[in-house]
Amino acid sequence: MKINFLLTTLIGLILFTCQTEAQQLLKPFDVISKKKTTYLTLLDGKTVEGPIKSFDRKKGLIEELKLEVDGKKVTYKTEEIKHMYLPQSGLDKLGKAMDFMNDPRQWNSEYVDQEKMRDGYGFFEQSEVQVKKKQMTLQMQLLNPGFATKIKIYHDPFAKETMSMGVGGMTLAGGEDKSYYISIDGGVAFRLYKKNYKEEFKKIFADCPAVIEKYGEDMKWSEFNEAVFDHCHCE
Repeated sequence: MKINFLLTTLIGLILFTCQTEAQQLLKPFDVISKKKTTYLTLLDGKTVEGPIKSFDRKKGLIEELKLEVDGKKVTYKTEEIKHMYLPQSGLDKLGKAMDFMNDPRQWNSEYVDQEKMRDGYGFFEQSEVQVKKKQMTLQMQLLNPGFATKIKIYHDPFAKETMSMGVGGMTLAGGEDKSYYISIDGGVAFRLYKKNYKEEFKKIFADCPAVIEKYGEDMKWSEFNEAVFDHCHCE
């Protein structure tokens, strides 16, 4: 009897852990390695690879990059690139060694190349983005590739973080970004701030009453990723 109870409890814990981890967002990075290979897929389907020589940003977001291809420096505008895998620097990768990005259980999605993600690459894709009053075509770092079929959450390079709490160097709570860029059903990505989450909540999840019922009474910014995960599976 005790064995059956323990087995049931163990299975429940495993399922809960897997579900919780599946709802997590990738930790973004800003320092890109110029030594490792970068992989581009262009809009015409052509693939290009080579180390990055330089790149330009607009409002912190990538709008152009220069690769060394077959011994020559070639410039690519974001308008030409469908998506790309950028390698994080060694120091940045070392600092995130415990990040769940390196846990293969996270990559049940066919949306990204699992091997590249486990090797410390970030996935960026072309998106129309509203930057203040201007709409721009930029490359955005996707943070929820495992549950991005309806709402995509992109890194905001200038996002401030909430206060974190930790013990012995391990973060236990807090430390999440106070803003993200999000795209709903393939629409133009816009900046969502923690301070505006309450007033934007029903607009974001308007087509899923179950999410509004579950999180609407006491919505928390720290549960935004979970709400997006549930919305992804909303019928």
